[in-house]
Amino acid sequence: MHNTMDRVPEKDCSLIIPAYNEEERIGNHLNDLIGFGGEIIIISDGTDATASIVSRFTMENPDCDITCISSPDRLGKGGGIARGMKQATRTYIGFMDADGSTSIEEMNHIFSHLDHADGVIGSRWMPESMIPIRQGIVRRVQSRIFNILIRILFGLPYADTQCGAKAFRRELIETILDTMQSTGFEFDVELLWRARNAGYEVIELPISWTDRGGSSVRMTDSIAMITGLLKVRFL
Repeated sequence: MHNTMDRVPEKDCSLIIPAYNEEERIGNHLNDLIGFGGEIIIISDGTDATASIVSRFTMENPDCDITCISSPDRLGKGGGIARGMKQATRTYIGFMDADGSTSIEEMNHIFSHLDHADGVIGSRWMPESMIPIRQGIVRRVQSRIFNILIRILFGLPYADTQCGAKAFRRELIETILDTMQSTGFEFDVELLWRARNAGYEVIELPISWTDRGGSSVRMTDSIAMITGLLKVRFL
């Protein structure tokens, strides 16, 4: 466990969690977030009981600063995060997945490095990363192929652009958010690319990450991701 949040106080952090049909996992994840001193913004754009579970949790835990934004329309992962970023009120803005694959301690560690960087992303593919439960071999191969493609298309130096644990200074987000085109899983890549082109420093940190299974990423999502990135890069 890291203990470095004194450099970036929790109260100055906004944490966004896109939650598409996460009724089976969001409750446990919220329990893990009890005690987090910043604001938490949940984006629910599915058709299940996720929003109701969050609302009930909020009533039962009034000390937690939680806002749940429900959308009747599918926003996509990127669209949901962008909606949350526009809602965020704090100096530092981060996001994490709803499945609990990243702990709040790891997110705090990521936030803490914003005292000297404009953005920080967690990486599952650095030598120091700790992955107690790994993804299946097919997902790992797909991830490596995708990373090679990203390096070729965008020249990004990162080992892992798709880990769902990232945080940025508000200035960076406010500078590039309105130029973002992506609403799907390709959102992370476009955000990093635009941040780099705007002259911001985004660093990569090894992370402790556990595969929780039940990923909502399907083959059609992967195809849409690549198509979306080609549009971002060349149109």
